[in-house]
Amino acid sequence: MELLRFTTAGSVDDGKSTLIGRLLYDSKSIFEDQMEAVEASSKRRGDENVNLALLTDGLRAEREQGITIDVAYRYFATPKRKFIIADTPGHIQYTRNMVTGASTANLAIILIDARNGVVEQTLRHTFIASLLGIPHIVFCINKMDLVDYSQEVYENIKAEVEAFSSKLEVKDIKFIPISALKGDNVVEESEKTPWHEGGTLLHHLENVHIGSDQNLTDCRFPVQTVIRPHSDKYHDFRGYAGRIAGGVFKKGDEVTVLPSGFSTKIQSIVTLDGELEDAFAPMSVTMTLEDEIDISRGDMIVRENNPPQVSQDIEAMVCWMGDKPMIPRGKYAIKHTSNDLRCMVQEVLYKVDVNTLHRIEDDKEIKMNDIARLKLRTTKPLLADCYTRNRNTGSFIIIDEATNVTVGAGMIL
Repeated sequence: MELLRFTTAGSVDDGKSTLIGRLLYDSKSIFEDQMEAVEASSKRRGDENVNLALLTDGLRAEREQGITIDVAYRYFATPKRKFIIADTPGHIQYTRNMVTGASTANLAIILIDARNGVVEQTLRHTFIASLLGIPHIVFCINKMDLVDYSQEVYENIKAEVEAFSSKLEVKDIKFIPISALKGDNVVEESEKTPWHEGGTLLHHLENVHIGSDQNLTDCRFPVQTVIRPHSDKYHDFRGYAGRIAGGVFKKGDEVTVLPSGFSTKIQSIVTLDGELEDAFAPMSVTMTLEDEIDISRGDMIVRENNPPQVSQDIEAMVCWMGDKPMIPRGKYAIKHTSNDLRCMVQEVLYKVDVNTLHRIEDDKEIKMNDIARLKLRTTKPLLADCYTRNRNTGSFIIIDEATNVTVGAGMIL
């Protein structure tokens, strides 16, 4: 079964947690004891209806304030697909949490309150979704029941979002009018929106095409570890294990190992279930090679005539997640694929005003939740692709060496 990862985003009280609760409830993905606990909790709080948001808001502070703070992951399946949901916060100060939840998503659901229309957070989350290269975005105009299911309200919001999205690199956009509280157009089609012919949200999640989201052109295999069993049965076995970050590898392919530049052929591709003739992203496999080459963690196996960029100087868009501002010309650790190295921030080129998309060139102080374009110099060459071409080899995280805290998420340009 195909796996779809999607994230929800939107402003505070737009109904993200309620929508996920409705999806889980209407698709029969909740156990009876979970439902009983939510019903009891709803009664205790004095809610008129069963508060489905309590299915995802797990932190006590979230339940007390009725907001999402941390990223909550939920899993469910239908006969067509498996799903992993990342419910992300709406508050501006939790933008970094939204970046974390959206970084691996195939699809983003951005909720808009039909009464309020497009607000600052709508623009912010749309920009971040496009920056993170999420291929599919669904705008759910929620709380349609509170505007009498007005087509005019829906069309006005749709026109405003389309005007903003036209400035961004977004491949696939869809609009659905819903009521998460009442269940309109979430799992079942609503009779109250006869003017909407685009189907339900679950139907779209089940049928959206994600097969081409992975880069199957550029072959990239970052080595995570070398496997040497030292047993009588596998006495001479030497395999290189990792997760394919792009492309299709076949037995007998001529490959190059970077950064050494030595060439060889793939002898076999092995998994726990046996040997394979070929493997593709995002499979985790072990490869054996025909020649004895010194390969260790952080090296990359690629096709001979299709190498990644190899450079110590990189430009990247970075979302700053640290509580402390970034130190000008500061030294940080970087984790890129399976490679650990260090870098220095050479220059802040500009910050981005995510509401207007304008560049801020006079303010170079990078604080928490800021998004900026930086020049970095690494201690050894980075084996990378442009983020828009390959999300796996084009992304990295920045780590504060003193505290070991992740302080930034970067996308290579």
